[in-house]
Amino acid sequence: MEEQKENRPQAARPPGKLQCRVSDQETNGKNTASNPNDFSDPIYKEIAMTNGCINRMTRDELRSKLAEFKLDTRLGVKDVLKKRLKNYYKKQKLMQKEPVNGDSYYDYICVVDFEATCEEGNPPEFIHEIIEFPVVLLNTHTLEIEDTFQQYVKPEINPKLSEFCVGLTGITQDIVDKADTFPQVLQNVVDWMRQRELGTKYSYCMLTDGSWDMSKFLNIQCRVSRIKHPSFAKKWINIRKSYGNFYKVPRNQTKLVIMLEKLGMSYDGRPHSGLDDSKNIARIAIRMLQDGCQLRVNEKMHAGQLMTVSSSTPLEGAPAPQMPRYRN
Repeated sequence: MEEQKENRPQAARPPGKLQCRVSDQETNGKNTASNPNDFSDPIYKEIAMTNGCINRMTRDELRSKLAEFKLDTRLGVKDVLKKRLKNYYKKQKLMQKEPVNGDSYYDYICVVDFEATCEEGNPPEFIHEIIEFPVVLLNTHTLEIEDTFQQYVKPEINPKLSEFCVGLTGITQDIVDKADTFPQVLQNVVDWMRQRELGTKYSYCMLTDGSWDMSKFLNIQCRVSRIKHPSFAKKWINIRKSYGNFYKVPRNQTKLVIMLEKLGMSYDGRPHSGLDDSKNIARIAIRMLQDGCQLRVNEKMHAGQLMTVSSSTPLEGAPAPQMPRYRN
């Protein structure tokens, strides 16, 4: 619910063929194994030199090299194309040192983007209640959206939606009047996730567009509904942070529509529909995974407070979903 959330020019170089050693022959060569943390290793020096070469490439040169490796040449601004090529090359070189364990990453990512009650200007005393609970199930092996969940929620504190809220979200008064209350919808989410064996047969984690979905909307809603914060939603991937860190862009370039545009895509669906927002966030996640980003948990709730999760923290999936207990 984005309404509620908060290149340096390069020096000219003479024309001519770029002398850059980025080839399939090179990425498939043999190398001597060594300590992966030793950045004096020839592989890391070679990666650094190649990155410098890629930085000097023109857009046409980048597209030509990406095409050579059968990578996407159409989607993304120049900086994204650079990152795509750098990550392909780095991955190929590092795989020679230590084969990647295909079982070490999440099997699924659950993308969530709540819609909540709101008023124009969002006065600070206003209590936001979740009125749409969507989940988009992204298979990290196939890089496809495998399934979706969507249910609307009846608000309790402010049962009548403001005109602003209806206009923003497209959710009408009649829809929420006929909906279940939040505890029942959450139970339905838990059942849906269990049916897909998340946290038991398959590892997974949650992903959101920003911090607010889990740290504010869900946290407030659980207090309103007098239930504890669900354990499976206490840690998540904030894709805005991941995107900014991966593509090296400032915070003001990590809004949903801007991220899509920078990756060569446009928004598909109705903005501020929770399900459509979640699908578009999933499209960004897919593109980042294709570009070599290992999306991983970077935020969590601890003792009711939002905290950052270090990138050095061992990767682990969310627990099997369970309905949280009611508060005393």
